[in-house]
Amino acid sequence: MSPVTPDHPSRTAGVRADDRTADRAAPGRRVPAPRAGGSPRGRAPLLVAAGVAAGWAALTSYLPVAIVLGLVQLGADSATLTGTLRTTLAGWLLGHGVPLQTESGPFGLAPLALTVLAFWRLTRAGVHVSRAIGARGTRSPRRALLAAGAVGIAYALFGALAAVLVGSGGPDVSLVRAAATFAVVGTLAALVGATRITAVTRLLVTRMPGPLRDGVRTGLVAGILLLGAGAGAAGLAVATGGGDAADMIGAYRTGVAGQAGITLVSLAYAPNAAVWSTSYLLGPGFAVGVDTAVRTSEVSVGALPAVPLLAGLPRGPVDGFGALLLAVPVLAGMVAGWLLARRVARLAGPERAPQRWAELLAPAALAGPVAGVLLGVAAAVSGGPLGAGRLAQVGPVGWQVGAVAAGVIAVGALLGAAATRALTRAPAQKPRTSAATPPSTGP
Repeated sequence: MSPVTPDHPSRTAGVRADDRTADRAAPGRRVPAPRAGGSPRGRAPLLVAAGVAAGWAALTSYLPVAIVLGLVQLGADSATLTGTLRTTLAGWLLGHGVPLQTESGPFGLAPLALTVLAFWRLTRAGVHVSRAIGARGTRSPRRALLAAGAVGIAYALFGALAAVLVGSGGPDVSLVRAAATFAVVGTLAALVGATRITAVTRLLVTRMPGPLRDGVRTGLVAGILLLGAGAGAAGLAVATGGGDAADMIGAYRTGVAGQAGITLVSLAYAPNAAVWSTSYLLGPGFAVGVDTAVRTSEVSVGALPAVPLLAGLPRGPVDGFGALLLAVPVLAGMVAGWLLARRVARLAGPERAPQRWAELLAPAALAGPVAGVLLGVAAAVSGGPLGAGRLAQVGPVGWQVGAVAAGVIAVGALLGAAATRALTRAPAQKPRTSAATPPSTGP
């Protein structure tokens, strides 16, 4: 054996430096697989995460109110910074459904655009808190409830603080009512986001029976379609009376900034008008004061406030081609039933036996109550008093809208699903041939 010298290097010594480096590095580096709940080092205490997320949701939903009502206050000669702050906080509380006690009576007509914005931001707060405590993808209902409850408690503190600031020199606000309302809204909205990010929603959907799942989906689709039709009808009515709306805005004489603020306030109540228009299409209609009614069969209103959105109110009962509006709710249900039948047929596949009628008609019938609950709740939260006098009753009656919607959507969905099922031809199935039996060649 020859010694290891520079003239006679060994076989090991002849290995290149880059090869030795690669060999040493290859087995040494191992990247651990990330766990579903996240790294413990990235987690945060529940109270801290809930406070930060709820505070950010409160700030992002309050800023639009401050901008809009700040523009309105610019047109007032006696506006002060403190008064503007109280006004904006009062509008923010109103957007969450907290009534205000003014000199003319209770004011409880919430702008649903602000309500939707706050609900969305609180949904994101539930997502962020669930991630912060490492509950992402855990399918744990307990963790989802824990995150949502923490957000609700933190949000209730912000609502109580706003009520104290508003009540110190502005409209009277119940501290208990504000805290309870913010707690409920914050918990429910955060629970939507928490169940989604923790995959609890997916778990519930997979465990839900097929007809129930299809019925809930179809009912939600029908309700959204009908709300969209109501929004389109309301927008067309306001556009038709656009001249009157412009005159109402100009009559305020608050300057350009003030008129821009009034326009934005009207847009904040646009979802309310969409819900009222949906109730009008369904039949129950809505009220714009005590002993008033706006229906397809009757329009009886008295003196109205100078509100731009009210410029699109109908002048009288529908007649002529306007009667076709009565078919819109049934058509929305039929479209939802058609989508249900198409989805059931697509999931069945061409090689599966045709679905039984009960498997199709049961979800279609269930779609009615689901849509009724959705539209009834929307109608209930879209109204409210505008004082203690004649405008103490404004908006539709929730249970009436829900009951009518449940029946109309159920009939429409049943008709649409049954017609689609009957008119769709089942694909012809090819006869099966055994691979072991050779084809006959004749005599």
